[in-house]
Amino acid sequence: TGLATAAPEGSARPGGVAILDLGSVEQAAPAASFDDKRVLVMRDGDRWKAVVGIPLDTEPGSLTVSVGGDKVTVPIIEHAYAEQRLTVKNQSHVTPDQAQLDRIGSERKIIDAALNNFRQVPVETISLAAPVDGPRGSSFGKRRFFNDQPRAPHKGMDIAAAEGVPITAPLEGIVTATGDYFFNGNTVIIDHGQGYVTMYCHLSEIAVEKDQQVTAGEAIGAVGATGRVTGPHLHFGTYLNGTAVDPAILLEQ
Repeated sequence: TGLATAAPEGSARPGGVAILDLGSVEQAAPAASFDDKRVLVMRDGDRWKAVVGIPLDTEPGSLTVSVGGDKVTVPIIEHAYAEQRLTVKNQSHVTPDQAQLDRIGSERKIIDAALNNFRQVPVETISLAAPVDGPRGSSFGKRRFFNDQPRAPHKGMDIAAAEGVPITAPLEGIVTATGDYFFNGNTVIIDHGQGYVTMYCHLSEIAVEKDQQVTAGEAIGAVGATGRVTGPHLHFGTYLNGTAVDPAILLEQ
């Protein structure tokens, strides 16, 4: 089944994934939403399941998902994330000037549109193959300080790999954005359907273009050190219903 290897028990935490049983597939798939955003609904054996991305800033306790006309309460467990202090040589990557801020703002709109895209197609699995081989950092959710200045928590997984190593799509999808962005460097964003989106940053080169269909295992680019980085690696982001979730939950073990 599509959920067998992904979203293990105990992943309903801030930055995690909640799986809700929506009933038998003998009925039509119900629509589900959270925080006014549509949620991925997929078949798992003979049941419909909702796969909900839980925002990093969610307080432990519970959140409410709308299913059809009903409200479903999901318990959220506590999870502590570490802090990380980084030194960046290029000070403009810590305190950008006005022209850079304008660029960041326009890029943010492109990135946000791609991350929040909802394409109504069947999704058969949320389990992802590794986009590149290498040691996986446990940096998701870390509250970061650049040159002692606090910044947003880290919303992806850093996978260590040498410059030029090929990056492959972990699941089929459509490329919804590519570009050379101020913080992210050369970036590819892939839409896998129903708000399930993956992002690849700091690439040395991009091997795909916008609106291109990609298959699992197809090369999309190569590892690099573009944008705000301390060295070559892949920043790998996974998103559900517009929210960043920990890629470790979704990657095949």
